[in-house]
Amino acid sequence: MLAQLDLSKRIPMPNEAPKPLDPEAGGEAMELVQALIRRRSISPQDDGCQDLLLERLRRLGFRATPLHTAGVSNFYAEFGAGQPSLAFAGHTDVVPPGELSEWRSPPFAPTVRDGFLFGRGAADMKSSLAAMVVATERFLADHPEPAGRLSFLVTSDEEGEARFGTRRIVEHLRRYKIPLDYCVIGEPSSGHRLGDTLRHGRRGSLNGALTVQGVQGHVAYPELAQNPIHSAAPFLKELVGEVFDQGNAHFPRTSLQISSIAAGAGAANVIPGQLKMDFNLRYSSEQTAAGLKARVAALLQKHRVEGTLRWQLSGEPFLTPPGRLTKAVQAAVAAELGVQCRLSTAGGTSDGRFIAPLGGEVVELGPVNSTIHKVNECIAIADLDGLVRVYQRILSNLLAP
Repeated sequence: MLAQLDLSKRIPMPNEAPKPLDPEAGGEAMELVQALIRRRSISPQDDGCQDLLLERLRRLGFRATPLHTAGVSNFYAEFGAGQPSLAFAGHTDVVPPGELSEWRSPPFAPTVRDGFLFGRGAADMKSSLAAMVVATERFLADHPEPAGRLSFLVTSDEEGEARFGTRRIVEHLRRYKIPLDYCVIGEPSSGHRLGDTLRHGRRGSLNGALTVQGVQGHVAYPELAQNPIHSAAPFLKELVGEVFDQGNAHFPRTSLQISSIAAGAGAANVIPGQLKMDFNLRYSSEQTAAGLKARVAALLQKHRVEGTLRWQLSGEPFLTPPGRLTKAVQAAVAAELGVQCRLSTAGGTSDGRFIAPLGGEVVELGPVNSTIHKVNECIAIADLDGLVRVYQRILSNLLAP
């Protein structure tokens, strides 16, 4: 796919000083993100968010294809044709608000306070979607005939099981052989200030659920029982100390974390009959899910631990090497924000794991992530203005005729 493109074209680097962000700005993006926050789109519900986005996109001439599946709302919308093909991707669903009494203002009533916009989804990631739409409106006003295809991939199933969301959109792209050369996902990637971090890959995530069977009995008669905690202890010690790899230039080394261990019959004088343990492996591109499963199985066999082990693969690792897309985004951030945007693969998983196998370049750029999934989630109003400008500059860098 990418071999058809002229990748030698230089991304214009900024030759002007970036304009300061306006703490009072927001304009159309501010209005749109507030309308989105008012929708109680707790995953996998969309609650009409996508209708608001599609209304704006159809007004611009986008051709929209709803792809609703199993109670999940999805859509693919495109403008223009040919290549290069650039997509904006994101999700309208949010996590539950948590304890309402801890919110300073209702989570689904957008509230402006001290230069910030508060509400569930303000940072993750309704502001990104609003900024993408407004940036597209401004770009097409300047370039009504872009040099390629511009599209939106939007789901309401990212924060939940992610079974019927972006996967479904990717199936549609594969089925109709729709090319995707570049994709910018609006996940909240920034750390300390807007634009300081660009995610260009993510580690894989593999979950394991181990059940070790024993024989319940009285603690005074251990010869008549079999303690699964004792049986598993040597295995656990070696598992926790295992060095799976040293990582590479783009990924830290594979890490393992035990998230829960449960055993016991509720009495101090009873040897438990069963131990249950949940653990997670966040792995680099040095590993495969099959290889990690084999390593853990070998340790179980070595220590003669009898039990059952169930696996759930949340996502394989993916990586976009530095190239045209990363340069375009970094140049846009430098021009609009005056920030040096560093590349990173840290953090959890994202829907990029479903999009990357299409073969295009995939990155994530969005708001500061310090309040995501927390009570009093918020975004600086000035950052909303900055996001619009950066997304518009990315469009210009890649699709301006």
